[in-house]
Amino acid sequence: MLSKKTPMQLHTVGLVHIAHQQVLLAFSANKQCFYLPGGKIDKNETAVQALCREIEEELQVSLTADDLVYYTHISAPAFGEAAGITMEQECYLIKKDIHPLASAEIEELRYFSLASYLQMPRTAPGVVLLLQLLTAEGKIAQ
Repeated sequence: MLSKKTPMQLHTVGLVHIAHQQVLLAFSANKQCFYLPGGKIDKNETAVQALCREIEEELQVSLTADDLVYYTHISAPAFGEAAGITMEQECYLIKKDIHPLASAEIEELRYFSLASYLQMPRTAPGVVLLLQLLTAEGKIAQ
C-alpha cells in the first residue's frame, strides 16, 4: 500500500500595519525579501503570543492581545523554503500607532502598495495575496 505524503506546513503569524494606505513590510537579511513582520509560531505558543514576541524582536514594539484584531488567514507557497512547503499565516491588524525600528534579522522597514511591491526583484507569494485582498477591500491604495 502506498502512503500519501502530506505537504509540510509552516504555521506563522504576521502583523498588518497600515499607514497612508500602504502596508508595513520588513526586509529579511536571511530571506532577502520584504515580508510581513512576524514569524513562526513556537510549540505551546498561541498565534497572538508568537506575534507579540516576534514584533518585540523584529520591530522593538511591545504589543498585547488587546492591541490586535484578527484579520485573515493566508495560505501560500513558503518563500525561501523547499518546494512543496506551504506557509499558513494568521494575519492580525494592529489597533494602535507604532513607531517600529528594524532589529534582529530585519535590515529595513518600508511601506508598500500592491503595485510598489510587485516592482521588487523578489516577492513572497503570501504577501502578494494579502496585498491583493487589502487592495480589493479598499484598505490600501492600488
